[in-house]
Amino acid sequence: MRLDSIITDAGVISFSGDPALEIRAICSDSRKAVPGSLFIAVKGFAGDGHSYIASALSKGAVAVAYEDEELLSSQLASYPGDKPALIRVKASRYAEAIMAGNFYDNPSRKLKLVGITGTNGKTTTVTLLYRLFMKLGYNCGLLSTIANYVGTRMSETENTTADPITINSLLAEMVEQGCEYCFMEVSSIGMEQDRVSGLKFALGIFSNLTHDHLDYHKTFAEYLRCKKLFFDRLDADAYALTNIDDRNGPVMVQNTPAKVVTYSCRSVADHCCRIIEESFEGMQLRIDGHETWTRLIGQHNAYNLLAIYSAALLLGAGEEEALVALSGLDSAKGRLETMHGPQGKNVIIDYAHTPDAMENVLSTLRDISCDNELICVFGCGGDRDRTKRPEMAAVAEKYADKIIVTSDNSRTERTEDILEDIRKGFSAEGLAKALFIADRREAIRTSIMLGKENCAILLAGKGHETYQIFGHEKRHFDEREVVDEVFKSMQR
Repeated sequence: MRLDSIITDAGVISFSGDPALEIRAICSDSRKAVPGSLFIAVKGFAGDGHSYIASALSKGAVAVAYEDEELLSSQLASYPGDKPALIRVKASRYAEAIMAGNFYDNPSRKLKLVGITGTNGKTTTVTLLYRLFMKLGYNCGLLSTIANYVGTRMSETENTTADPITINSLLAEMVEQGCEYCFMEVSSIGMEQDRVSGLKFALGIFSNLTHDHLDYHKTFAEYLRCKKLFFDRLDADAYALTNIDDRNGPVMVQNTPAKVVTYSCRSVADHCCRIIEESFEGMQLRIDGHETWTRLIGQHNAYNLLAIYSAALLLGAGEEEALVALSGLDSAKGRLETMHGPQGKNVIIDYAHTPDAMENVLSTLRDISCDNELICVFGCGGDRDRTKRPEMAAVAEKYADKIIVTSDNSRTERTEDILEDIRKGFSAEGLAKALFIADRREAIRTSIMLGKENCAILLAGKGHETYQIFGHEKRHFDEREVVDEVFKSMQR
């Protein structure tokens, strides 16, 4: 593709070189530079792409987009080869997103792209929307925390919202494979870093907003602002579907150009839902006057399913076919995933890693368990928002009969220090029913062995993850394997 076509609308301040230069690839990672590529120097948090311009040029890059003139000059001074085409831009992150879209021929305009943002429920909602529309016979794509899918082909993912080049390359592949829809998680960090700038969304969904990512955003107001940007940037021909039971639901869609549609489990809205009956096997729901059974459980999943149903109708599905498809859906991996063991013991694996998410899950399990024992096993991630650690303790104490505090992804923090932060959130009564076991494998084994007959044991925080991170090392750790081993040892 011609260079001048790629840099259109990317906030270019100045340009030097041949506008007709043929570009074969684009990248913002110098290690991925190839002959004939355009390198975009992005200022990051761990490093500055400007420091790798010479490296990209040595690998064959023929054009460079940059922000900082001084850093560019120092890099060019150390590179003995031919001078590349130079594109100075106002903001390299935004430029990367626009250039990526242009390079891949703006694939988001060639399918119906659906994005969901919020603190909790994003992965479940996009995953089940993907499965529902695949059940309805459509070829679809999925961009989520758990995995990316182009049709039925899966690839691993590292971030909730990938970088713009990865996003657009996957969307282009979806278009090429005949996908009609793509369902995508949109994080607040992804919005703030312009990872989705230039994408055309047919529908934006808001789930809820609670305490999370304050290690990055610093304040809740900034966190909210970044979420709201998603709806502010929707087009007039798009839909904005919002949960009005969340106090920030109406705020999200203020000033959006899109057509606003509401959903609720508590009040009057365009789409409504009530739980009629609930057990460990599933829920009976009444959605817009129609009753349906689902294998999912919990009030938070009632909201997720209502959002999925509402979105399906907005995207052209019929009421009856949407409800039938909805009733056949299973939960996303690591979202209230239940394993049944000896003595009627139920182990529930869930990704809940915020106070609100854990309260949603524990309150659900408390209601279903009735008088049976409820045990909570949880930890908190290192190098992340420390203020939520004591709050997690308070939530566990409120609902659980026994609590085991353990490791999550400690990263570069000492596990013992994280556990001490959590300890501060317990009252004397909470501490009396809490154990602190740093080894997560041992914590899980202990919870199952201590649990009474017909107990429910929540393993919170890991969900779909099959690893733990200590320092900078990622170690294999799958809670399902641990639970299975303990269950088998009980049957010998």
